[in-house]
Amino acid sequence: MEGLQQFGLPVIGIVAAAAVTFYAVSFSELREKSLNRDWDDDESANGGFKSSLSSRERRARRKAQKQSNKP
Repeated sequence: MEGLQQFGLPVIGIVAAAAVTFYAVSFSELREKSLNRDWDDDESANGGFKSSLSSRERRARRKAQKQSNKP
C-alpha cells in the first residue's frame, strides 16, 4: 500500500495538472478565436472597429450578411 501511495499520488497529481492546463489553453484559444472573428467582421463591415455594437445588432448584421450571400 505504501508503494502505491508513493507512486500513484504523484502520477494522479501530474495527470490532473495536465488536464487543467489542457482545458485552460483550449478555452483561451477558443475565446481568442471568437474575439478575432468578431473584430474582423466589424472592421470589414464598417471600415473600423465599433465596440459599442450590442449583441442584437451583431446578430442582426450576421443574419443579414448570411441572407445576402444566399443565391
